[in-house]
Amino acid sequence: MNIVIVSGLSGSGKSIALGVLEDCGYYCVDNLPATLLLEVVDFLASAGHRMIAVSVDARSAALPALPASIARLRERNLDCHVLFLEAGTPTLLRRFSETRRSHPLAIDGLALSEAIARERELLSRVAELGHRIDTSELQPKILQNWIRETLGLGGGALTLLFESFAFRDGIPLDADWVIDARMLPNPHYDPMLRPLTGRDGPVIAFLDAQEPVQRFLADVSGFLSRWLPEVVIEHRAYLTVAVGCTGGKHRSVYLAERLAAAFRDRSTVLVRHRGLARAGDTT
Repeated sequence: MNIVIVSGLSGSGKSIALGVLEDCGYYCVDNLPATLLLEVVDFLASAGHRMIAVSVDARSAALPALPASIARLRERNLDCHVLFLEAGTPTLLRRFSETRRSHPLAIDGLALSEAIARERELLSRVAELGHRIDTSELQPKILQNWIRETLGLGGGALTLLFESFAFRDGIPLDADWVIDARMLPNPHYDPMLRPLTGRDGPVIAFLDAQEPVQRFLADVSGFLSRWLPEVVIEHRAYLTVAVGCTGGKHRSVYLAERLAAAFRDRSTVLVRHRGLARAGDTT
């Protein structure tokens, strides 16, 4: 079981850290009261979760109880990491000014600088418990990289969705990359193939035999093979490749299925057929 405790100053990047962990498969809990840490870990463990990330900050009730709770987790021989994010006061002042958000401790007449100083004092014991990252002047992507490297998370997992669609119905809004297959030979003009879909044997055999289709498929596969590693480097969790033809029934369905089969051993692959779903075809 792997547990990551994320803490630190408001505005230092805790939300970015939780986002990285969530993309890597962690079950994330934000702003948990420190006194509930053990109970939440036990509950999630009983539910089958083995990767848990918990954010605890200065707003947490009974914050002084956090060091003892972490010690008890480690006594159980659980893999427990503490990640503490901080930044210089000038940087935090600038960030709060840019976002125009109020500091969570800016109450009872405290000025922003006073709230930051107060929070730094409250979290001083927590900062000593684990790995500290100063996020001053770090861009979000750099911080994401540092968090992954610090926790040994690697590049994360990419979910690759191949989605067929009909251009006549419009390009899907969730598409990252759009591939146009309308120039390829069309089974629609064969009366025997027209009622079928790109998942049916006769249509597959027809398109398998078309040299332009196979050349197109090889070109698209080569493009994806070349550029998907760059997508992973950017720590994208999801990528949707939308393949379109006129009716979203034959060519685009065939290509989406073929591409999914080609990349299934490299990524988590999903397939959707918008045109077939619109037509109510679930075969």
